[in-house]
This record gives sequence, C-alpha cells and structure tokens, in this order.
Amino acid sequence: MGLEERLVDEMKQAMRSSDKVRLSTIRMIRTAVKNKEIELRKQLDDEEIQRVIQGMLRRNEESIEQFRLGGRMDLVEKESQEADILKSFLPQALSTEEIVKVIDESIQETQASSLKDLGKVMKSVMPKLTGKADGKVINQLVKERLSP
Repeated sequence: MGLEERLVDEMKQAMRSSDKVRLSTIRMIRTAVKNKEIELRKQLDDEEIQRVIQGMLRRNEESIEQFRLGGRMDLVEKESQEADILKSFLPQALSTEEIVKVIDESIQETQASSLKDLGKVMKSVMPKLTGKADGKVINQLVKERLSP
C-alpha cells in the first residue's frame, strides 16, 4: 500500500474513532500534498510525499520552539501531538552510527580528504539518506569526519 492510500485509510480510522487531532493532522498532510501536486502538475510518489511531510515536520518543530520560548505550553502540547503523527508517516530514522557508516563509505567512494571535498561527499550521501536522516545532522557529521 502506498503512502497516499495509507493516509486515506488512517483518515477514515480517525473519523470513526473521533480522534480530532489525528484527523486534522492527516487532512493537513493531504492538503499539503494536493497543493504540491497542483504546483508540480503531476501525481507525487511516496518519496515526494515524504519530502512534503518532512517539510511540515520541520516547520512544526520550529513552531514548538517558538511556542516554548513564548511560554505557550498549551500550543506546545498540540504541536507535539501533530509532530508525533507526522513522524508516524515517515520511515524510521537511522541512528547516528548508521549515518556515520554511510558517510564513511561515501568518503571512501569519493576519495575525499578535506573540507574542500564536502560538496562531493554530500552529493554522494544525500540520495542514500534522503528521508532517513535530517540534512543538517548529515552535514554536521560529514564536516566532523572531514576535519583533521
């Protein structure tokens, strides 16, 4: 079952169980996906849908931080619930050790030796880790691995 069908099924389940937070979050995801499809003028595949959800999750986490700084714990709780639901539609994130292993393999492949080769390594690593790890984390780990 594709991600689109899973979203529809889980939306139906949320309606039946009257889970308002889950229902509104899934509707938000489906709306964002539809908007992206209209923008690109094509049907999105699962990987593209995951990218849309990752963007939503990133904005959601930024909102949580802002609400926390503003002392709005009620909104922090709501956004945290939404973040958990968004994460449930993404593949399980890799551990730091697994990410480092892929980075080391890419460093070997590209024969990178210094920070000057950061772009080459990132170009090699990102297709392997897209959707499985945050780009900022990957970039930081690559920099650490290439630093003397």
